Amino acid sequence: MPRTSPSAALDALLAGNRRFVTGSQEHPNQDAARRAELAPGQEPFAVILGCSDSRLAAEIIFDQGLGDLFVVRTAGHVLGSEVLGSVEYATSVLGCRLVVVLGHDSCGAVAAARAAVEDGLSAPGFVRDVVERVTPSILAARAAGLTDDSDIIDGHIRHTADLLMDRSRVLSEQVETGEVAIVGLAYQLAEGSARLVAAHGVDATG
Repeated sequence: MPRTSPSAALDALLAGNRRFVTGSQEHPNQDAARRAELAPGQEPFAVILGCSDSRLAAEIIFDQGLGDLFVVRTAGHVLGSEVLGSVEYATSVLGCRLVVVLGHDSCGAVAAARAAVEDGLSAPGFVRDVVERVTPSILAARAAGLTDDSDIIDGHIRHTADLLMDRSRVLSEQVETGEVAIVGLAYQLAEGSARLVAAHGVDATG
């Protein structure tokens, strides 16, 4: 679904997620003809900045196929310059109309950051870099008096969506002109459902 509107892109993802939850997947764009069609180039309609968790496979969760989604994954969906560059590439070069920050319950990166803040437990090696990038979300949750895991994870998803706007002039301008929208979705591992928790440039009702 290339060159669609941001709202239509979001609708397509949420519709695919509903199919996934109900077991009525269509498994689109996964055959030999699609492979041949994509060989010269790609035109994905959305970019997913998701957590690296093995249970968070975007194409499966949203019932999409080859060439539909440009996926960038880091533990805790944390942002570095290379991640921002990848997202900007997806919108500016490939024409993605929607940026999705995809987080989930029982996130290990959020749990590790919370343990570091609340219990002084430090993470080993370069895992510490991930924890440090999640820590501002934990501190913001504490300042707001939030203690529930779901509320903290929702807050981290919103924080990442806000950071995309704050750190990338390219993305903020694309959102301002209506070319691109940025949303945050919280995925429930057991239910398989994705819930909208943040929206820039698109109706928050989805």
